[in-house]
Amino acid sequence: MNTLSYDETQLHVACDHILDHANSKVLLFNGPMGAGKTTLIKALVKKLGSTDTVSSPTFSLVNEYKSPKGSLYHFDLYRLEDEDEAWDIGLDEYLESGAWCFVEWPDKGGSIIPDNATLIEIKVLFNGKRELSLS
Repeated sequence: MNTLSYDETQLHVACDHILDHANSKVLLFNGPMGAGKTTLIKALVKKLGSTDTVSSPTFSLVNEYKSPKGSLYHFDLYRLEDEDEAWDIGLDEYLESGAWCFVEWPDKGGSIIPDNATLIEIKVLFNGKRELSLS
């Protein structure tokens, strides 16, 4: 497991770490409510060259951002009731597209989530610090 501690002023370091160590373009973000999943995804979208405004897709389930590297997809699966809803939005097609996919609350995606996806666990530490672990 690959870990890094960071604070909000070091998001660029966290992004570099993730992009350097991810084994897939499908990035799964686990962490408690308020851990900074969306904040980290905003920084990643910017790092990948997008100038789009990034917001949590809590109600739309997926947001698409344009970048010089192609489309970037941001999912928030928190509101899904079951795996069938993930199939209904075509989650499998997005995840198999070869595009960067950032998935919050990936457990809600069930068996659709690919085995080779990079799991990023975010823990809240003291003094506003976070620790991310990649596996």
